[in-house]
Amino acid sequence: MKALVLEEKGRLSLREFDVPGVMGPRDVRIRTHTVGICGSDVHYYTHGKIGHFVVRQPMVLGHEASGTVIEVGEEVRHLQPGDRVCMEPGIPDPTSRASKLGIYNVDPAVTFWATPPVHGCLTPEVIHPAAFTYKLPDTVSFAEGAMVEPFAIGMQAALRARIQPGDIAVVTGAGPIGMMVALAALAGGCAKVVVADLAQPKLDIIGAYDGIQTVNIRNRPLAEAVAEATEGWGADIVFECSGAAPAILSMHQLARPGGAIVLVGMPVDPVPVDIVGLQAKELRVETVFRYANVYDRAIALIASGKVNLRPLISASIPFADSIAGFDRAVEARETDVKLQIVMPE
Repeated sequence: MKALVLEEKGRLSLREFDVPGVMGPRDVRIRTHTVGICGSDVHYYTHGKIGHFVVRQPMVLGHEASGTVIEVGEEVRHLQPGDRVCMEPGIPDPTSRASKLGIYNVDPAVTFWATPPVHGCLTPEVIHPAAFTYKLPDTVSFAEGAMVEPFAIGMQAALRARIQPGDIAVVTGAGPIGMMVALAALAGGCAKVVVADLAQPKLDIIGAYDGIQTVNIRNRPLAEAVAEATEGWGADIVFECSGAAPAILSMHQLARPGGAIVLVGMPVDPVPVDIVGLQAKELRVETVFRYANVYDRAIALIASGKVNLRPLISASIPFADSIAGFDRAVEARETDVKLQIVMPE
């Protein structure tokens, strides 16, 4: 089967590639339909590594996916051929201590699509555990199904924040994940979410949603805007989604006393943190790494119409043009949020 293969840092190819896999009794075989291009995919393409995960041999990219079930294992009961589905790309060890605690996202033994040496899903068919394959309601398109994965990160952040109805939140960074976090925070009960970034086109996209206030920090200090929005008290929750050192160093200034900081963005290198600034307000600090036990909730919110992710899909690119799609993602156009690749029928 032809796949999009990262041969080495900076070199992609579309070629025949055999992804190893054997159907087990609890697995399903899926014809891939839509796959989103994630920042991690782009980072492997441009840098050849993320932290200690290094591309040492050709690897199929892609982990944000939807498709159609074409075969089910003999023990699978909740899915059948023809079902439209999306797939959670991280597979934990069900016997691990992390899994038993319900935090399988931090299971050291987890295998995650397109994380070396595990192949991703930019190939016509994949085999996946049925337990991590979710049927899509009729109202949810394949494109939206492929958006469940990034939206799940927003859901995880909202859950870690412990939102209370009527909270005011701040999101620093209006990239795809920052936008997902903002929408999840609104769905989780926030009355208002202030989103800050340098890129006005991205702020225009997320600012079109009800309940979102945007701040271009090129033109106005964020702390000033937050003080105005909260009558000088500060935000109940600050979601740091940029991974930028200056934002992390000053994030305590945005929060109210006793509020919460949720670290979502991942800096490339270690960054300084103002510990005393956090302590002086007794701020609660939470961290997010992927997600656990949120896919069904994310799908339900999308199906209900309470969360509309369609405006965030910037382009649907044919599989034959997927290398050009990745090169466009590398450009990081300010008008692009999520690029998706559509597999051939």
